[in-house]
Amino acid sequence: MDATPLVLVHGLWLHSDSWSRWLDFFHDHGYHAVAASWPGDAETTEATRRHPQAVANYGVTEIVDHVAGQFAAFDRKPVLIGHSFGGLVAQNLLGRGLAAGAIAICPAPIKGVREMPIAALRFALPILRSPHNVKRAVSLTEAQFRLGFGNAIPAAEARDLYSRYAMPAPARPLFQAATAMLNPWAATKVNLEYSNRGPLLLIAGSEDHATPPVWVRSTARLQQRDGSSTTLREFPGRGHSLVIDHGWRELAEYCVAWLHDHGFSAT
Repeated sequence: MDATPLVLVHGLWLHSDSWSRWLDFFHDHGYHAVAASWPGDAETTEATRRHPQAVANYGVTEIVDHVAGQFAAFDRKPVLIGHSFGGLVAQNLLGRGLAAGAIAICPAPIKGVREMPIAALRFALPILRSPHNVKRAVSLTEAQFRLGFGNAIPAAEARDLYSRYAMPAPARPLFQAATAMLNPWAATKVNLEYSNRGPLLLIAGSEDHATPPVWVRSTARLQQRDGSSTTLREFPGRGHSLVIDHGWRELAEYCVAWLHDHGFSAT
């Protein structure tokens, strides 16, 4: 195929099902796009809900390696599009030279991001306060989903998204991100010195509670240190649900424009 392959990577508490509209959108624009799985994911969101412990106790390294293993289906390096912890995964693989470019949407903080916004702490603390959770699969309550994902959309839409998309997730990546500054070998560390790194687009939502925009701006400063192509775009009024809520298309259209601008061709 002449089209640049795109790999979409979900984050915590979502399944690759959550990318279904994006896949159709990219296919309509001539791209070969697939949604990556995480280790332990079942075929669907509902099937994963029925067997939550299958996703338990996987950390960032295991998730990154699992996603990288899916690149064998392509004859060239793909462009990665990741949301939340999927955005961290995308940056890790870009820094390892395994991707041609990456788009990180509301990415979880890489090692070196020092800020601790109150909104993010309020969202994560119920999970982090119990060290026993590190090996468990954890689920969000509807109220936690509303706080972390759905705070910038109507309550009825947040309830619908929770019912449709929310699923258990491994807690270990959250603990790894929370302790990264204390660990020189942190799993969230990204290679920022790779001289041939492809272009990176970082997207923030101004109202995001799970990965606040200050984290994304800090990530941009780290990624720009070596002069590599890094673009930062903040969408006003958008929260962490921006890839699955009613405004998803605005984001997808911006991503397609960025792909075109950076020479990632469609058929």
